[in-house]
Amino acid sequence: MPKTAEPATTAAIPHPATPYQGDIARYWDHEARPVNLRLGDVDGLYHHHYGIGAVDESALAHPQDTDREAKLIAELHRLESAQADLLLDHLGPVQPDALLVDAGCGRGGSMVMAHQRFGCSVQGVTLSTKQADFANRRAHELGIDASVRAHVCNMLDMPFTNGQAAASWNNESSMYVDLHDLFAEHARILAPGGRYVTITGCWNPVYGQPSKWVSQINAHFECNIHSRREYLRAMADNRLVPQTITDLTPATLPYWELRATSSLTTGIEEAFLNSYKDGSFQYLLIAADRV
Repeated sequence: MPKTAEPATTAAIPHPATPYQGDIARYWDHEARPVNLRLGDVDGLYHHHYGIGAVDESALAHPQDTDREAKLIAELHRLESAQADLLLDHLGPVQPDALLVDAGCGRGGSMVMAHQRFGCSVQGVTLSTKQADFANRRAHELGIDASVRAHVCNMLDMPFTNGQAAASWNNESSMYVDLHDLFAEHARILAPGGRYVTITGCWNPVYGQPSKWVSQINAHFECNIHSRREYLRAMADNRLVPQTITDLTPATLPYWELRATSSLTTGIEEAFLNSYKDGSFQYLLIAADRV
């Protein structure tokens, strides 16, 4: 698989609604972590989320083998694609003429997977011009740019009409916005009966307050992680009724344990592992219907 180079930015960055949104746009426009790019180079699906599932030890070479690192990276990528597959599983039946919306689409890996599975139009939004250009170039390379497109805009003000989307999602992107504003916008663009899915890290209110590990994650990504309680309250206030709530914390630990042994560490692995293990942080999937 040939590598997809980072394209030069071409789209205009919209005027941010707040200074914070301007900071986030700049953060992701300058982000080029090898962990995101090298995993995507495995098969051309470039994600910005983490993985779930048991590690296939048979797929990994002996620690002394020269191809150990390449096989480890391929396994990490398999686990992150498995996470995206699980999210898509919860969208329910999707017709070929439907519109799906990825809020916070990154470099577009999940959009490509959704189109390949359902054959429908998939539109994404991101504040990062760099990410949108990358996603659109990749869609063009795959010959699916008529159906898959990333837009540079705010997920709190998406360019879709009321009730236009059959389903929508946030995959590890909801910690950058106010949840009431976010879910109001998803409820606006979703057709009645439409499905919304999020996979996200959230702090556990049973722990009491965000732990020092959660604070480190916030500082690392310049985000604001919400509590599990905030997600459910904001959904209830915005006509989104949860149908499935799944704690994926045990399923994501193998990904982090494997990543911590790779050459692609970013320094945040310890915070994720410790917060998941001490119960202060959870990895949740919530699927809700718009009523």
